[in-house]
Amino acid sequence: MRIAMIISTPFPPEEGIGHYTYNLSKNLIDRGHEITVLTRGDLSRTKNFVYKNIDVFKPTFLPLYPFHVQLHGYFLNKFFKSISNDFDLVHIHSPLAPIINSNIPVIGTIHTSLIEDIKHFQVNNLRTMAIKLTTFTSGRFLTQKLINKSNILTTVSSSVAEELFNYYNNVNPLVIGNGVDENVFFPINNKSDDYLLYVGRLDYRKGIFDLIEASKLLDDNLKIYIAGSGDLSVKLSKLIKNKNKNINLLGHVEGDSLIKLYQNAKMLIFPSHYEGLPTVLLESMACGLPVITSNIPAHKDLIKDNQNGLLTEKGNPKDIAKKINILINDNDLREKLGKNARQTIEKKFTWNIIGKKYEEIYKEIVS
Repeated sequence: MRIAMIISTPFPPEEGIGHYTYNLSKNLIDRGHEITVLTRGDLSRTKNFVYKNIDVFKPTFLPLYPFHVQLHGYFLNKFFKSISNDFDLVHIHSPLAPIINSNIPVIGTIHTSLIEDIKHFQVNNLRTMAIKLTTFTSGRFLTQKLINKSNILTTVSSSVAEELFNYYNNVNPLVIGNGVDENVFFPINNKSDDYLLYVGRLDYRKGIFDLIEASKLLDDNLKIYIAGSGDLSVKLSKLIKNKNKNINLLGHVEGDSLIKLYQNAKMLIFPSHYEGLPTVLLESMACGLPVITSNIPAHKDLIKDNQNGLLTEKGNPKDIAKKINILINDNDLREKLGKNARQTIEKKFTWNIIGKKYEEIYKEIVS
């Protein structure tokens, strides 16, 4: 089949939806399908290149807020008319991805309902206020349009499915899940370092300040590595420099360096306040890493408390510190959680499993 993937995020990928699209595309190419990704470009004419056997088009885009979403849709649709006959179906990854105006079958994947997501978006200046307002107004409208347009609607977790049911007139999408390449992210026997790890964006909804507060209740000699970038980088750097010298900010880490970070860590701490189904948890669990994460709806598809991870109360640094100390002092529990985490990924969350599900859906809507 010839499949057009529509996204609104950078490609080559830099964040969640981009990585999801890339990994799904790679698996589908291995299954014999042809994949084209279309996303935002810049003020120049449409750019076309090949990235790891994936055709990529970036039509003209004007970053004119608060009209950027509508402008993306206008330019993308104008360009898509010239190549629409090249495809058997369109797969749109929301939020904020434009809707294609054509008669080609459409599958929509909603990674977050946005309505719940934006509640946890921290406003700390005029720019973030504008982003929150624009995202809420445009996002709800675009999500409803995608629901109406899609032949089949899917999502990444049961928690997002519940949000869509509540916010968009009893919509019931198929829960497909998220995936990880278990042959790239895998455990090692002999760890070369001893540290706690956080991986993710540096923003308020990720619970990063809960981890900072929790660190004050831990042994001063315990190393904590924070891998990621975001709006809070400068603020966190100043805070840690003055009060938390056992914490190391690593900045954005990817590729082999990220895999080694997972493989050599003692445990992953992921105290997020809201998620869809986070790739970070999948990657760390695939590496056999014990995880401590917040007890929020998004994690119930993945984590069973005290079986393949430990759950903490959202926004509670004392509980985070308590669970960290439990794992530090219990080698057998760490080994059990890490082993079961890896098995969870192998059974339900590999890209081969996710790709097969999508392939079956594609065949259904094309036929």
